[in-house]
Amino acid sequence: MGCLLNLLWLLLGGIFTAVEYLLASLLLMVTIVGIPFGMQTLKMASLALWPFGKEVRSGARTEGCLYVGMNVLWILLGGIWICLSHLAFGAILCVTIIGIPFGLQHFKLAKIALLPFGKDIVGA
Repeated sequence: MGCLLNLLWLLLGGIFTAVEYLLASLLLMVTIVGIPFGMQTLKMASLALWPFGKEVRSGARTEGCLYVGMNVLWILLGGIWICLSHLAFGAILCVTIIGIPFGLQHFKLAKIALLPFGKDIVGA
């Protein structure tokens, strides 16, 4: 069932979301300073490409001062807007019964879009 939902996700906009994250990642990695942020958008691109069956978990290293600082910088430089857009899409999709599984995936993406440093994506 998860494979079918992932295919529907791809056809109904998931591929565009993943490509946007991939392009943003490549643009961020042009400079040395942007490489850590590019790695986080690559992480989000992989989740946006195939979200069903995956889970976002906090890693053991989440509490380090480097990760906290990078997450604060991420939020200030646009992470809050990425998170809010996923929350809005999730809320819109959850209005209908058919859209609930897809809305939940947007909530999952919002979780990692707000604080990506120190988060791990696990699952098949």
